[in-house]
Amino acid sequence: MIKVKKHREFFIQGLTHHGRTFRPSDWAERLAGAMSCFRPEGPTSGGVQRGISYSPYCIPTVIDGIKCVVVHEGLRDLEPMAWDFVMNFARDNDLQVKEN
Repeated sequence: MIKVKKHREFFIQGLTHHGRTFRPSDWAERLAGAMSCFRPEGPTSGGVQRGISYSPYCIPTVIDGIKCVVVHEGLRDLEPMAWDFVMNFARDNDLQVKEN
């Protein structure tokens, strides 16, 4: 089992600051898929599983009927440029980001 250091979580919501639903409808899966290679070190970090699962740092989900991506702050420690990419995606698309 992969252990991920406890960090804050940020929820990028599929809603703009004006309350509009973000499109395309699969944006969360696409964003998380782009981040799938960023994983904590460990025995399952490579191989076949690497290409068929999401990173524990960037997980698509649905909360209260709204598509979201949960981004763990550990991504920033692992790869600052990947963290910047995800957060800039949210900012550039005017998406709401909540901290947990």
